[in-house]
Amino acid sequence: MADNDLPQALVQRGLRKELMPQHVAFVIDGSRRWAQARGLTTKDGYKAGCLALEKILELSGTWGIRAITVFGFSQENFRRPEEEVDSVMEMIERGIRDNMEVYAREGIRVHITGDPSRRPASLQEAIREVEEVTRNNSRFHMILATCYSGRWDIVQACRELATKVQDKLLNPEDIDEAMLTDHLSTNVLGELACPDLLIRSSGELRLSNFLLWQSAYTELYFTNALWPDFDEDEYIQALKDFQRRDRRFGQRKASQPSN
Repeated sequence: MADNDLPQALVQRGLRKELMPQHVAFVIDGSRRWAQARGLTTKDGYKAGCLALEKILELSGTWGIRAITVFGFSQENFRRPEEEVDSVMEMIERGIRDNMEVYAREGIRVHITGDPSRRPASLQEAIREVEEVTRNNSRFHMILATCYSGRWDIVQACRELATKVQDKLLNPEDIDEAMLTDHLSTNVLGELACPDLLIRSSGELRLSNFLLWQSAYTELYFTNALWPDFDEDEYIQALKDFQRRDRRFGQRKASQPSN
């Protein structure tokens, strides 16, 4: 795809290049319910969800979106049965290893965020490998949030800043919003650290402790589609809805009345 063009099929469906989000975040919810509705196992549901994610990653890069962040596993999810948690950790590791060559070849830089102390050693090793293999890529960025929570992210940023103050590398009065943002786990994206659009599948209407600071001015889109059913048509619908939004970031347009 040329840098200044969208695929003609997207233009025909009403999408505009200049209004495309640069960073899209996803809460990929509903894989278990999708499996249960079909008489399948939870593991089957997660496998279907992984396939859906691979397609969304491909479409995002093709359509000129520069980054996605995916909520793959939350810290709260550790409350689920141990067998399910172990299964999800194994699938995340397998997905990383199976797609490592694709990420490298397609210019995708992979970042993993979340509490590393809660991940299995084998998953940590896979994370180190994929981040090293893709570290020089820049065409597209994917952040996978696993063992993650938005509150954890803010706390770890505060701890880093507190350590700098303690070591006399920073004065407390110098700390501002931009500095805290720079210490969040999405800071690897620089100017793209805060998503333009956050999509949640499965009909749930909440953030569930995901990107709490970063989503202050993010446009939110909720769909009833379960994650394995979130396909190209669903994605286009979300993007069309986003492009109809009037993003003012707290400002008033000049033509608007003061009241």
